[in-house]
Amino acid sequence: MEQTKDKLGILGGMGPQATQILYQWILDRTDAVCDQDHIPTMILSDTKMPDRTAAILSGNENAVYERMLHDCHLLESCGSCCIAIPCNTSHYFADRLQKEISIPIIHMPRETVKRLVKTNHKKVAILATDGTIMTGVYRREIEAAGMQAWQPDAEIQKKVMSLIYDEIKRGEKGNRHTFAAIDRAVRDAGCDCAILGCTELSVYREYHGLPSFYIDAMEVLAEECIRFFDREPLHV
Repeated sequence: MEQTKDKLGILGGMGPQATQILYQWILDRTDAVCDQDHIPTMILSDTKMPDRTAAILSGNENAVYERMLHDCHLLESCGSCCIAIPCNTSHYFADRLQKEISIPIIHMPRETVKRLVKTNHKKVAILATDGTIMTGVYRREIEAAGMQAWQPDAEIQKKVMSLIYDEIKRGEKGNRHTFAAIDRAVRDAGCDCAILGCTELSVYREYHGLPSFYIDAMEVLAEECIRFFDREPLHV
């Protein structure tokens, strides 16, 4: 039987907690009074996806790309009309994947930077994995929009990676003292905002709360998923 292509597809599992939070944020921000008012959604939590940063840093990228392409085709064949990927680092592959599928990928970094342009930010900190930093997933978008991109030095970047991999990905809530050191470095650098450019940092924000100085890329993704279906997201 032919599938009606009216579903949001979420390619998740990178990590699984971030995927769960993304879907919750979509539910929370959807103007709905009954089940039927919500957006039909297919969630593929592919927890066996190889680590994206490790793949990029090692040069062994193809295993990640091929698995992501397979998953995109699977979501497409199940009736998805667009795909959201709650993993910033994996957007290194997004444009290449887009050429191979017929439905749009909602590009989280690109949509996030578009928000910053509207609010006249000048110097933007990027808090993300080594893979995202190295590949310039955010830096290119920020600089193309005429803003200055700031990336942590080696010492602070180690703290960012530790918060992501040693704490959040291990099921912990994240150390406030670690984040406080990162926050001081960002503000001392004269940045007027910072992008939470890793969905594990979005998880940290969900647990602890952060001021509006921090722009949460996964929150932007949640809102753009709703807008794709011609709905205006609620403010929460």
